[in-house]
Amino acid sequence: MWNRTQMAARVAQDIPEGWFVNLGIGIPTMVGDHVPPGREVILHSENGILGMGPAPAPDQVNAWLVNAGKQPVTLHPGGSFFHHADSFGMIRGGHIDLCVLGAFEVAANGDIANWATSENDTAPAVGGAMDLAAGAKRLWVVMEHTTKDGAPKLVERCSYPLTAMGAVQRVFTNLAVIDVIPGRGFVVREIVPGLSLADLQAKTGATLQTEA
Repeated sequence: MWNRTQMAARVAQDIPEGWFVNLGIGIPTMVGDHVPPGREVILHSENGILGMGPAPAPDQVNAWLVNAGKQPVTLHPGGSFFHHADSFGMIRGGHIDLCVLGAFEVAANGDIANWATSENDTAPAVGGAMDLAAGAKRLWVVMEHTTKDGAPKLVERCSYPLTAMGAVQRVFTNLAVIDVIPGRGFVVREIVPGLSLADLQAKTGATLQTEA
């Protein structure tokens, strides 16, 4: 299976030249470290940065330059800072080509639950993920295929409070790359070496289909 670094690199591999991309907290923040050399991908952070670069070397950290997850980042030449209200104007105005988020569950119809695990969760609020899921042109999810207890995170219907409905187009897990296609559900694009489709299905809470 892929580790977290390999998962992030696999997401970065699929991002085309010239896209404006927002990276959520968790594994998504690692995607910026793996954009292929020579490919221009403009990274956006909802706290007010456009043109983020990879994480800095330990001796090059600028405590004032952080992403939305409070992690140190760098800035590419031509990058800019702005008020977070302007940042959300970019999101809500449909100017972000792609948002990559983590999730607790993704349903076969594209629903995503990524902010709370029950109606009584102590998480303060859904936060910017709701705006990103609704405002970005595309939403991809990167997450482990199952919970630590082995329960599937790709399901027929989400059991946790939703972040957005029908928003997810692609899911990257430690076991596979899976598209979410209206009318078909989960369609497998790639499986990690050594794992069969039957093995993947056994770890998935909804029916998997193949591209053929």
